[in-house]
Amino acid sequence: MNNFPHVRLRRLRQNDKIRSLVRETHLRVDQLIYPMFVAEGAREPQEISSMPGIMQWPLDQVAEEATRIAALGIPAILLFGIPNEKDAVGSQAYAEHGVIQEAIRRLKVATPETLIITDVCLCEYTDHGHCGVIHNGTVQNDESLELLAQMALSHVEAGADIVAPSDMMDGRIGVLRRTLDEHGYNQTPIMAYSVKYASGFYGPFREAAGSTPQFGDRRAYQMDPANVREALRELEQDINEGADMVMVKPALSYLDVIRQVRDHCDLPVVAYNVSGEYSMVKAAAQNGWIDEQRVVMEILTGIRRAGADMIITYFAPEVAQWLND
Repeated sequence: MNNFPHVRLRRLRQNDKIRSLVRETHLRVDQLIYPMFVAEGAREPQEISSMPGIMQWPLDQVAEEATRIAALGIPAILLFGIPNEKDAVGSQAYAEHGVIQEAIRRLKVATPETLIITDVCLCEYTDHGHCGVIHNGTVQNDESLELLAQMALSHVEAGADIVAPSDMMDGRIGVLRRTLDEHGYNQTPIMAYSVKYASGFYGPFREAAGSTPQFGDRRAYQMDPANVREALRELEQDINEGADMVMVKPALSYLDVIRQVRDHCDLPVVAYNVSGEYSMVKAAAQNGWIDEQRVVMEILTGIRRAGADMIITYFAPEVAQWLND
């Protein structure tokens, strides 16, 4: 026993109070953003089969759900729209009375204290399911930028607080920034999906948003999961064009990328805990294979530990309830 170490790391692990006192990484409700799907043609909330507990909300009920979210202390929601009609250029994405534009107006009346973030991408609005205009089977980068700028502007004119372009077209942050500034919205932040990978974890989302590509895939514009140096180039481009916040998506398989982004820049870093990550946990929990609360808290703490300042997660209401309790 004389040779036993004087340093005993377990001293600081022996009870909840000590563990809490020395905890290095904290997860708080005010770091959470909740994604919501708004379906123009829905009459009742429709549960998404691959995402238990997540709904497509009718316009008439979206404010009620947002009020519940606000009461939990969650400061922000991220809106995705499912329009009644789709076409080749996603015209409902930037229509004055489109589904998201109308949802924003209702939410601003019902929960004015909630930050409204809107996804800016054409994939939910095009009949081909891609994130831009198609010619000869290829997404046209520059032609798509003008439509994305119109979409962002229409969201802000309706009352959106933050716009979040997720399309991965080159140069879109600069075009959005100029468009917003020219129309007097120079105080509106842009949350850039700067590092968005072509991931298999998006499957459930595509059911939720009705955005599955009708041909091919998105690997020609979303990032190769094998690359991280390229991620830093994407990051630098968005920062130089005027992004106010940057995002890594997905989160769980890209914790190393989150850390590199965090070390590389001083902007707020957002991580998107995506649909497939949510659905895997839900499926395992429903089968009794894991303790859902413990695993969810461990995952989100890991995302924070990697360097994320904010987390977009479908678990937000449950996590808020656990933290509040």
